[in-house]
Amino acid sequence: MSKTAQHSPRRRALLKGAASAGALAAAGGSAFAAASVADPWSRAQDIARRFATPLAFPPRDFPITAFGAKPCRLAKVQGYPTIRRKGELETPAPGSHDSHPAVRAAIAAAHQAGGGRVVIPAGNWYLKGPITLLSNVHVHLQAGAHVLFSANPADYARDGEYDCGRNGKLVLSRWQGNDCLNFSPLVYARGQKNIAITGADWSSILNGQAGVPFEDGSGSSWWGMNPKGALAGAVHQGVPNPANPASLADVAPQLDAAARARIQGAGERWRSDERYLPALSEAGVPPEKRIFGLGHTLRPSMVEFVDCTDVLMQGYLVINTPFWIHHPVNSRNVHIDRVRMDSIGPNSDGIDPESCDTILVNGCEFNTGDDCIAIKSGKNRDTQYGPTRNMLIQNCVMNSGHGGITLGSEMSAGIEHVYAQNIEFRNAHWASDPLWTAIRLKTNMNRGGYLRHLYVRDITLPNGVQTTPRPYKPLPGTPAMGSAVPSTGGGAILTIDCDYAPSDDIVRIRPPEVSNVHLSRVRASNVNGADGAYSCNQVMVVLGPVPSSFNGPAGTPVLPLTDISITDADFGTPRNAEQPWFVYNVKRLRLTNVRIAGKTINTELNA
Repeated sequence: MSKTAQHSPRRRALLKGAASAGALAAAGGSAFAAASVADPWSRAQDIARRFATPLAFPPRDFPITAFGAKPCRLAKVQGYPTIRRKGELETPAPGSHDSHPAVRAAIAAAHQAGGGRVVIPAGNWYLKGPITLLSNVHVHLQAGAHVLFSANPADYARDGEYDCGRNGKLVLSRWQGNDCLNFSPLVYARGQKNIAITGADWSSILNGQAGVPFEDGSGSSWWGMNPKGALAGAVHQGVPNPANPASLADVAPQLDAAARARIQGAGERWRSDERYLPALSEAGVPPEKRIFGLGHTLRPSMVEFVDCTDVLMQGYLVINTPFWIHHPVNSRNVHIDRVRMDSIGPNSDGIDPESCDTILVNGCEFNTGDDCIAIKSGKNRDTQYGPTRNMLIQNCVMNSGHGGITLGSEMSAGIEHVYAQNIEFRNAHWASDPLWTAIRLKTNMNRGGYLRHLYVRDITLPNGVQTTPRPYKPLPGTPAMGSAVPSTGGGAILTIDCDYAPSDDIVRIRPPEVSNVHLSRVRASNVNGADGAYSCNQVMVVLGPVPSSFNGPAGTPVLPLTDISITDADFGTPRNAEQPWFVYNVKRLRLTNVRIAGKTINTELNA
């Protein structure tokens, strides 16, 4: 990486953003401190009021056609419409005009003029590079506008401010909770204020082309960087990458042999890109020395805004994304409104706010290959941005996905004050691609963190959730937890999993803490399967921290989950009628007026 990149303004901005986030965390989110303890939902009303006044932009339009953009024609190719199905896709025809320079020039002109709206008209538009927003700029897709981002990783390692030599010119990003230099997300901003990307309606399309074969003829695709889509024998994120050093001593010489061995573990597994990055975090390697991009397999997010304030994403359809769909990081006042997400790809989470404060998600529709919403706050030692807090989710529809509303698993800096109401977990594809679970928390002894003050009310599940189990996979030697193996992977309407994928993490020294989780007015219906009518496999699986998974200092407290309640709920009929719930390491889990298989239950569970 060039010397100028090491001392770039963005690096200083990273440190400044971390400091401001730390100050906010220390203040305890004082902006909402007046919310009534007696009525926790008053805080949700305060969050909604923050967005009552729309963002304002100067009334100036900058059509991309005025800067040289030209529509393209489409051609059909064989690819992957979803990660599970090969088929035909439309992509820009060979030789199509590249409208990326025009979009970039229009954004720069609007910014230099003091702000305005960059207009993408109806038509198909081929972009060989990212849309990078600047302060006071609103990018708007008119009805019928279809933006197709190039299927060429080099186009996202060309314009970043960090010159990393053969790895490309990269941007400062965050991948599964860890900071790094990587490909630019397809829509990106860092350190900007008052920005928006919007569409007229769901005919306004952002297309990541993640299942289209790369333009270099290699046969791979963005999804091919994941094991599920990788070509035979190809390097993907889950296998050792020869580009990574043989020992952490090469990049973290300050570590002694014992510390290196503890982070690397046995064998070469740690050299895969997906494990090498968290190893760098655990080893204390600074973000500007965590270099990925070309030669590596960490796919970029579709839309990522880092250290931004006053952000609007509204009114468009986004499809076939390389990785997480929307990923605001260390940002404030983030509004995602009436966006539809349709991407059945690996890790195609719909909305993943990370270490953000004051977020409103309203009227969105999800059909995703992973969690619909996954709330995050860093992983390993990358906790400098603080927790995610003050988030309201409402009036949304969730179809396919692993979890509907998920918290974690990368939550090392904590999550607090999250509210969800009027959610339909529609699970429309229940027979072929069901929603695994509706409300899901996942963490472990590595990710740690805390969750407190989660409130959910008025949710419906007209087609239940998955009705077959996805069993827990503990570490070898984990003591039995009774006669049954909990189904933490899916099949429950509520899942709290504090030993999520423990074998993925070698260092397990951060016990999680969970308290004050409250669900009310839940209605789940059965679906008619071949062997009966069920709404789920179990109503809830609540697995508190598992002490045997901890490998940190002796005497570190491993606390039970506390103060969980479910009130006024009808969960339909679970398939596992003999054990409708599983609980472990929990205190004060209260069920009040809860109906399961037609029976009303009022009880307190301690386990």
